[in-house]
Amino acid sequence: MPSISSSNLLDVAADEPDPRRPPRLPPALLMSDADAGADAAHGDDDQLSSPFSPTPARDRRIVVAHRLPLRVAADPAESSGLAFAWDPDALGLQLRSGLPPDAEILHVGTLPAAVGPAHRAAVSQLLYARFRCLPVFLPADLHHRFYHCFCKHYLWPLLHYLLPLSPSSTGGLPFDRTLWLSYLSANKLFAERLIELLNPDDDFVWIHDYHLLALPTFLRRRSPRVKLGFFLHSPFPSSEIFRTIPVRDELLRALLNCDLVGFHTFDYARHFLSSCSRLLGLDYQSKRGYIGIEYYGRTVTVKILPVGIDLGQLESVISSSETTTKIQELKEKYTDQILMLGVDDVDLFKGIGLKFLAMEQLLEEHRELRGRAVLVQIANPARSQGRDVQEVQEEARSITRRINERFGKPGYEPIVLIDRTVPTHEKAAFYAMAECCVVNPVRDGMNLVPYKYTVCRQCSPAPEGAPKKSVIVVSEFIGCSPSLSGAIRLNPWNVDAVADAMYLAITMPEVEKQLRHEKHYKYVSSHDVSYWARSFDQDLQRACKDHFLRRCWGIGFGMSFRVVALGPNFRKLSVEHIVSAYRNTNSRLILLDYDGTMMLQTSIDKGPSDEVISVLNELCSDPKNVVFVVSGRGKDELSKWFAPCEKLGISAEHGYFTRWNRDSPWETFVLATDFNWKKTAEPVMRLYTEATDGSSIEFKESGLVWHHQDADPDFGSCQAKELLDHLENVLANEPVVVKRGQHIVEVNPQGISKGVVVENLLTTMLRTGKPPDFMLCIGDDQSDEDMFESIISSTNKALLPAVAEVFACTVGKKPSKAKYYLDDIVDVIKLLQGLAHASAEPYKHTDLGVSFEGVL
Repeated sequence: MPSISSSNLLDVAADEPDPRRPPRLPPALLMSDADAGADAAHGDDDQLSSPFSPTPARDRRIVVAHRLPLRVAADPAESSGLAFAWDPDALGLQLRSGLPPDAEILHVGTLPAAVGPAHRAAVSQLLYARFRCLPVFLPADLHHRFYHCFCKHYLWPLLHYLLPLSPSSTGGLPFDRTLWLSYLSANKLFAERLIELLNPDDDFVWIHDYHLLALPTFLRRRSPRVKLGFFLHSPFPSSEIFRTIPVRDELLRALLNCDLVGFHTFDYARHFLSSCSRLLGLDYQSKRGYIGIEYYGRTVTVKILPVGIDLGQLESVISSSETTTKIQELKEKYTDQILMLGVDDVDLFKGIGLKFLAMEQLLEEHRELRGRAVLVQIANPARSQGRDVQEVQEEARSITRRINERFGKPGYEPIVLIDRTVPTHEKAAFYAMAECCVVNPVRDGMNLVPYKYTVCRQCSPAPEGAPKKSVIVVSEFIGCSPSLSGAIRLNPWNVDAVADAMYLAITMPEVEKQLRHEKHYKYVSSHDVSYWARSFDQDLQRACKDHFLRRCWGIGFGMSFRVVALGPNFRKLSVEHIVSAYRNTNSRLILLDYDGTMMLQTSIDKGPSDEVISVLNELCSDPKNVVFVVSGRGKDELSKWFAPCEKLGISAEHGYFTRWNRDSPWETFVLATDFNWKKTAEPVMRLYTEATDGSSIEFKESGLVWHHQDADPDFGSCQAKELLDHLENVLANEPVVVKRGQHIVEVNPQGISKGVVVENLLTTMLRTGKPPDFMLCIGDDQSDEDMFESIISSTNKALLPAVAEVFACTVGKKPSKAKYYLDDIVDVIKLLQGLAHASAEPYKHTDLGVSFEGVL
């Protein structure tokens, strides 16, 4: 077993962890400062590991975020010079209320203050013992490149729809691979720290936000069955924006290495699903209200639920004496004035400048508001550094000065800009006093300001019996907007519209203000942070419930790593096993699909290679073999391609046409002779073809196929669904079946399928006295599943001898009715070559990496 604290996670073998192995304590928690220095000098991490109790006492939830939910203050009395306390405003702390009460909750993240190397072990031990927090110590230069450069100046702007075209004016950095490697290094250090305490078979891991997008891949590499949830607190941009990221596939695959991925709104989830479709060719399905993406045998669930606020914490702040005193001060200061409030971080996307311009226009158009309307803007300290932040600050101050000089007078400033750190109780007092809250970012992930404003207005002291009322002006481009159905929604770029919305908000009838407030408070109070966390945790448990019912394999290198999860009886086809069975049997039936099995779906030249023709001829030359190509393609096309194969059987158009060799006549499926339905179906398909660029119609003697592989993925899929419904409606009374496959909609006569082909061939061989005692069937798509199902049922129908060797094999590791799989077309050809030369000597083999010495 490799070291659990290995310094190179991607080099650790993806072995299944022993469920009997107890989890290990972090090395830092088990040593003194002196021990840490000594062990570091010897470089022996394994000697530091020590087990917990043999089994965890209770379920655990591990919450991973960039920052731990702690406040840090200087304290000379402490050996490290630092004192620690819970941060009540941190989401990581607030969400604990929604997690199971009997679960142990641990936190992994960085500290907001630097800790010297000599004190890290002691601080780790203290934080773990007192808070169940495990700090991740990133070198200062790495943290700067990771957080301030890649996260804040590349990912953050891009996720908010800002392409790095002009870094000098926007602060957005172009993609830099060295910064990307720093991002990966930081995520890898998070993973190594987390693995030190992770029990992958029992613990649930919940990762937060875009800082740790790569973390799921590192964790999944270490343990294929780790239970992973991820919640993105920023927007997920449209696929047109996301596709500009050079490492877009790596980020998508990392999210798909989770079991549950959460978003605030359907728009963000839709953009994620569209990116998966366009970049990775993945489709999604909605089942019983849950959206799932099938990814290498695993179902990745997509959850849509906006985060809420901590009602209890906010109510306690409102009821505090500090807040009450501050409210009284504000009442005296803003007597006979209409107070409007904005609370925003200082960054490019909060629209502070646009809000101020709207305030200017409001005062221009409504002279009666001059001297009365006041906009208080609380500018929270910036979370990043750089020229872009400075420009936002300078713009806000410049516009404020201009407007105040123009409309201000002694005792009155129309805009009050507070650009200092404002205590929580002071913010709550402003919320309670404001008649209107203006939240107009040009793009934002969630933004909880409207929620906090609503609760503070509800809980603020007021004359007994006075109705509670509030009005929210909100941008349509932020995550909370869909849930605030009583707010005045607007386009923040439209200054006129913002000014009109502000005027409407402060002149609205009191009854309407009351009704809007009640509507908002009902939602906010019932969808708080506890509700959000509890819902996410329950869905994560549901998404992981069948982890131990599947066999898992890790495939891919680096950030392309992913896990294949398959049924317990589904395994790789052993060449040794099949060749042995092949040699010991006398009547063999070999059924082979064509596209995707012997020829790549993406190939331009669809004809078989010389290698395929050669191996088929060798198989057919053995008198014990009956070899068939079973395909959905037309008979003329297949006849032309396989003309060199004299003894090869062909079943074309899913079995409507069949011939036993090149010189035998085509046998037709006799149940369907009337094709008048084509006169109805063809015009409908032509209509959709004309309306869908990149689509086409394939004409077969027995059916019609509409292809949309080259169309826009989303539009093609939408059109295919509409076409399916349209054809099912107009062909309801016809003897046909309308099916939707991978990038196709197909109409065929009833009773035709590859499964029927299998039954017909077995029946014929049984009738001639040569029932097969060996059967191999290889295919790759949904139509081939009919063959696999037919083979399974053939034994029950006595079409196969009880001792027959049966091998149903799908191409690619994916859920299937087949018992075996081969990785790709190359392995299919190698397998067939191995069978063709099974009697040749000398013979050697390896599993799938087949080598036939002296033959191949």
